[in-house]
Amino acid sequence: MTGDDGGLLSALRLADSFLPVGSYTISYGLETFVAEDRVEDGDDLRELLADYLRGQVGPCDMVALSVAHRAAREDDMERLGRVDDHLHATLLLSESRESSLTSGRRLLDVVEGEHAFVDRYAGTVGDSARGHHPTAMGVVTAANGISEREARLVFGYAFVTGLLGAAQRLLRLGHTEIQVILHDLFPVIEEVEREYGKNGLAELRSTVPLIDVEGMRHERAERRLFVS
Repeated sequence: MTGDDGGLLSALRLADSFLPVGSYTISYGLETFVAEDRVEDGDDLRELLADYLRGQVGPCDMVALSVAHRAAREDDMERLGRVDDHLHATLLLSESRESSLTSGRRLLDVVEGEHAFVDRYAGTVGDSARGHHPTAMGVVTAANGISEREARLVFGYAFVTGLLGAAQRLLRLGHTEIQVILHDLFPVIEEVEREYGKNGLAELRSTVPLIDVEGMRHERAERRLFVS
């Protein structure tokens, strides 16, 4: 990518649901929340997504992405492996781990051949690295000249729009209401980006017990529309 607007265009590409990393197959337990009538309308959905952002995306995914971004800028392949290992140990649900690995590896496949360092990291996946999605996103955004802050915002935006897309299939919500919820969550995305953006790997954590419980129930559900 060349030109002053290359970073912006890359950020838009990575935030777009059109990017084929499998986000349309993931609900992160939202399917169970809806099935159990815990989420019935837009207000319930808005509150749940804010909990996701504050308990999982900010303190876990954004931290991993940030550390990976720094490691990529410093050509530190060993630290990228440690980021993947911390994420793998922190994600309690097998569905969450598998979804993260699948999305990360698909992202690396999509951008194959575009940046030498990204290809080097992709070449370690399955050996010294695992290829989790936040790690891969940190590597790809760094390679594209997207700042850490912008990368965290891109990740938060993509996470929310992915779940809003899932919600449209699970609930009777119109496009306008979905856009209102998305706009209402912008301050929460910015809040968690500011709060967790400078954290190190030792501070990576996830605190979403109810979401984890619903995810466990989803793993055992007989009928499922989403893989998580």
